[in-house]
Amino acid sequence: MQLLIYLIAYPILLLISVLPFRLLYILSDIVYFFVYYIFGYRKKVVRKNLTLALPHLSEKEQLDIEKKSYKHLCDMFLEMIKTMGISNEEINKRFVFKNLEVYNSLEKEGKSIALMCSHYASYEWVVSMNSKIAYEGYAIYKPIQNKYFDILVRKIRSKFKAHLIPIDKSISLIENNFDKNIKSLYGFASDQSPIVRKNSYWANFMNIEVPVYVGAEML
Repeated sequence: MQLLIYLIAYPILLLISVLPFRLLYILSDIVYFFVYYIFGYRKKVVRKNLTLALPHLSEKEQLDIEKKSYKHLCDMFLEMIKTMGISNEEINKRFVFKNLEVYNSLEKEGKSIALMCSHYASYEWVVSMNSKIAYEGYAIYKPIQNKYFDILVRKIRSKFKAHLIPIDKSISLIENNFDKNIKSLYGFASDQSPIVRKNSYWANFMNIEVPVYVGAEML
């Protein structure tokens, strides 16, 4: 079944990946219409969170943010697919690093580096950073259940010299690199909602007490 789903979806993803950006964002607007107006994907959750986090805004202002967030979500999803066919020249044009000197200074000091990211804007394209640095770049990630899509994601990232490391193997890899004095860059995008345990760390986020991932800090 996994292979069948992959074989059906892959040609569609490949077609999307070669679309010019103008057409890509037109398609994104169409996807937005269906996701927001037809299917209402997680709309109740989004509205509840907006009310909790931004109680000072009017319903009209919250609705405006809600619609923009869905458009942003669809843009990110299609940009992720576009990574399959995007060239180095195109990604460097559209994803600009403005303070690489901060990173370069740490490299010169001979330190391994933890890069903290979030699932925001064109975060998928941060892998292009690997073409601008000397260190090996590793991204800690949760493997996709469909093994064929997981292989595809790994292949896409390898275009930009990025190594995907399953979260359950991250500690052993980092320890091994440390023992062998292999300087590396480790990317974390730990802004999801963690499983609540007794030892969870809680913090105030937009006036709400929430559990926070601390794996990157621990490592």
